[in-house]
Amino acid sequence: MGNLGELSPYEARDAAAFVEAMQQLKRRSGLTYRQLEEQAARNGDVLARSTLADILSRTSLPRPDLLAAFVRACGDEQRVGAWLDARERIAADIAAVSGPAPSPGPEADVTAEAHMQTEESRGPRPRRTKGLALALAAALPLLAVAAWGLLHDDSDDPSTPAGSSTASRTLTDGWITIRPARTPDLCLTDGRDRDGAYDSAVAVQLPCAQATVPRTYLEPVGEDLYRIQWHHPQMGKGCLTVMGEDQIKGMLEPRKDCTQGTLFRLEPTAADSAGAFRLRPAHSSGCVGIVDNDTTEGAEAIDERCTGAADQRFLIRTD
Repeated sequence: MGNLGELSPYEARDAAAFVEAMQQLKRRSGLTYRQLEEQAARNGDVLARSTLADILSRTSLPRPDLLAAFVRACGDEQRVGAWLDARERIAADIAAVSGPAPSPGPEADVTAEAHMQTEESRGPRPRRTKGLALALAAALPLLAVAAWGLLHDDSDDPSTPAGSSTASRTLTDGWITIRPARTPDLCLTDGRDRDGAYDSAVAVQLPCAQATVPRTYLEPVGEDLYRIQWHHPQMGKGCLTVMGEDQIKGMLEPRKDCTQGTLFRLEPTAADSAGAFRLRPAHSSGCVGIVDNDTTEGAEAIDERCTGAADQRFLIRTD
């Protein structure tokens, strides 16, 4: 099975592109329509192969329940929420602009059935080994300030009600804020290093009321690992990456290629009634903390030796 994490449903800008992303997900799963139907049944879902062939031959959005069953059958179950959120965003755009999308004509059913029969006649393809690539941040080129404008524009974020409730200790994907536990009015967000030594954006702590963009999205990628995405209405999407020797070592910046961004473990801190977490870069033995244990606005986040100090405890709150 291919690296499903490389495929983001948020890249789709309309219903046709969303269905195309679903087609890519199917191809990466390495499963035929019949195998997907059987896998869905094992998952407790109903996903007839004729229905799936029909969905993937159209340019209209699938029903949410069918989409969820399809994503689970493809092996991307940890990102079902992301696929559903992306679908709702597009559905809301369609409703706002032109009302409900017209249903396709009867020729689509014929095309879908023919497509399914053609594939099934070739027989099942062998399933590839499922895996996730852990990438090293130091191998990536710098993301300069101007490069933000080259990122994919994810300005049409899913509509989610704002809130400040602390996330469950069992984390799932979604829009969040990351706040130092001892200064919960501050959020990790887009800023610059205070010495002016680096031209690109880095993660700093600023008042949450001022940190409305970029929005932060927590994406699970399996094996208790997460990517931390930043979504900016003009600059697009980037994933927080720990910088290497050639930059300001240890600080975090958004990089364009999220598949090469830093993967983080979010570990619940022991004996912490606030429900805080440690952010542990998967490629190192360190913890994310605040430079010099600083509590002031604008202080930078950094990958440093784990000490158990208060600056290395963070609240993950739903946004």
